[in-house]
Amino acid sequence: MASQAPREAEDAPLNPIARQLNEKLEEAAPEILSMLSAYGRRLYFPKGILSQSAEAKQKAHRFNATIGIATEGGKPMALPSITTQLGDVPTADAVNYAPPGGRPGLRKLWREKLLAENPSLRDKRFGEPVVTNAITHGLSLAGELFLDPGDVVLMPDQLWGNYRLTFEIRNRAKIHTFPFYTEQGGMDTAGFAARLAELSQGRDKVVVLLNFPNNPTGYMPTAAEGDALASALEHQAAKGTKLVVLCDDAYFGLFYHLGGESMTESLFGRLTGRHPNLLAVKLDGATKELFVWGLRCGFITFGPGRPETAEVVCEVLDAKTRGAIRGGISNVPQLSQTLVERALASPDLAAERDAKCDVLRARATRVFEIANQPRFAESFSVYPFNSGYFMLVKVDGVDAEKLRVHLLDEYGVGLIATSPTDIRVAFSCLEVDDVEPLFEAMHKAIQELR
Repeated sequence: MASQAPREAEDAPLNPIARQLNEKLEEAAPEILSMLSAYGRRLYFPKGILSQSAEAKQKAHRFNATIGIATEGGKPMALPSITTQLGDVPTADAVNYAPPGGRPGLRKLWREKLLAENPSLRDKRFGEPVVTNAITHGLSLAGELFLDPGDVVLMPDQLWGNYRLTFEIRNRAKIHTFPFYTEQGGMDTAGFAARLAELSQGRDKVVVLLNFPNNPTGYMPTAAEGDALASALEHQAAKGTKLVVLCDDAYFGLFYHLGGESMTESLFGRLTGRHPNLLAVKLDGATKELFVWGLRCGFITFGPGRPETAEVVCEVLDAKTRGAIRGGISNVPQLSQTLVERALASPDLAAERDAKCDVLRARATRVFEIANQPRFAESFSVYPFNSGYFMLVKVDGVDAEKLRVHLLDEYGVGLIATSPTDIRVAFSCLEVDDVEPLFEAMHKAIQELR
């Protein structure tokens, strides 16, 4: 089965470290080596300033003049205008460089969090999360590692628009979609399986992206739908297609079970260790899960398909990812990582998260009650939703963009048009009492435009 996407600079000389990493991967899991992009094959983490500085930190007991920071009294030099705002955060934990892979304590704590919240991972072998500059950066790293120009990415037709910038504009790959919903409601897992099989014809590799809870729909699959997705991926992998499955779990944990029970685990747990031709990649972060959007602290975690060689595979992918980070942004801000690490270690964190989730659940429940009322049926229909920040309506008889502008100009209501028929409502930023007036305004605006 030949790949339709030519590899760039396949014959370019490799750095010896990159060659050693590729040889390890060839021996441990040759199918994952074949999943890498040309750039991914060339990536490595250099034995340069950082590794020499690490050695000096351990052994330079007299003088350490290695890394490019300024010190004073054996501590990072800092300005009082900055340090007086840090509270009880030590200066070094705020202004110093962080390791390219992230603070070791933070990586360890996030892995423990994954295990606690995803019981199906507890007997699986997967990598230590690598810290990213939030999930968008993680997606970009995944694109660099696995996508060559002309490669294909399969995702739902209900998708976050920024995927196009990342994968089509940045990586020059091609996005293909499958129908997210069935006409009866619920996720179209059969449509996914059929589109995956169709797209795999004549291709050695397909990258799949599944975003749950979904943006823009706010939908989290049921357990049966999750099983169907995993089975379809395993079936295609068994046919010989190399599959890189990106699990964008940005809104993980915000589950409300509206209209029925949904999954409460990431698909990553169902896919890790499932088949040698299937590599699961989890993208998540503190961004939404801990309500710290501006801290830009996310993670990328690898779940190989061969349990017996997973440790070696994860070591190689870890090194290549750190190389990509080092060559791109150097490292994720230290202060952000410190704050998230301290929060994860706090005994109060779970209760605090539950309280905020309850607030969002109350809003989502109110939206579910109001938007599905029969009196609005002549104006719009509601796509199934049960989780996350968003819900989506299909407007009847008017253009969604015209409706968006009309609502903004005449009613002072701001919503997002995601297609000519669909409007996204972010109930995450609505108070409960705002819900009914918003949908009343939408109903009235639709009638006026007709």
